[in-house]
Amino acid sequence: MTAWDLDKFKGVFVAMYSAYDESGVVSEKRVKKLARYYVDTGIKGLYVGGSSGEGILQTVEERKKVLEAVMEEVGNELTIIVHIGANSTIESKELAVHAENNKADAISAVPAIYYRLSEDSVERHWQEMIDSSSLPFIIYNIPQTTGFQLTQTLFKKMIAQDKVIGIKMSGESVFELQQFKANAGKEFLVYNGPDEQYLGGRIMGADGGIGGTYGVMPELFCQLDAYYKQGAIEEAQVLQTKINTIITKLLSYPSLYGATKAILSLRGVETGSPRLPLLPVKESNWAEIRKLNEEIEHAIKSYA
Repeated sequence: MTAWDLDKFKGVFVAMYSAYDESGVVSEKRVKKLARYYVDTGIKGLYVGGSSGEGILQTVEERKKVLEAVMEEVGNELTIIVHIGANSTIESKELAVHAENNKADAISAVPAIYYRLSEDSVERHWQEMIDSSSLPFIIYNIPQTTGFQLTQTLFKKMIAQDKVIGIKMSGESVFELQQFKANAGKEFLVYNGPDEQYLGGRIMGADGGIGGTYGVMPELFCQLDAYYKQGAIEEAQVLQTKINTIITKLLSYPSLYGATKAILSLRGVETGSPRLPLLPVKESNWAEIRKLNEEIEHAIKSYA
């Protein structure tokens, strides 16, 4: 039996977006408003500082500032998982200590990017983070961006530790997701990463999901999760198809993050533009963005 209360980590987690002012500076006020926006949507928690949060594009101090604002605003209401992955191990360790000091619920990390690292390097990188705090650790496997393919051999070595409680599986194979779950057992969390296959991930053993597009339609993913739990698979398939139609449109813009942040601004939740090299929505796209926002809000109301 694990020493951790895993129930608090099961369900739908929004991969929270960045929140900057008009000058591109992290805005604690906007971070808090964004975090507050999600509280009553039905989600279990927030994944802070990951891909959607542009953590890799921020300084260590900026990432600390974001987490502090989130914890101050909703730390007692939502489960907070902090992504601490960075290119250097020393930065990740600093973020791990900061996360514990600010009473986050868990830490998570990708392997370092750019360098093509050996399994020994990645193991050491993660182990240093794990040993830096008493918080539980969630592996973040996203080989299509990191260039590192997590093997079952390294996975089994990592999960032998009590503090390693789960994996965010953002690879595109639900078979691989199922294999991670099968090799770890029931007392281990597996999160579906690709939003387009949330239902497939759940059917194949995922305990929930962490996703970026959840941020503009968290209610739809919570309903999708509810359908799965009820065994209403046909209804879930219909909803996943509707969600995927929306995701396809979101991915048609210069950057997913520019599109999602633009949609939130139409709802009065200003988060600024994504940080370059991520691109904002073009002026010529705003009419389409407004139409897409209306489509999403209509879908949310239809399931309310």
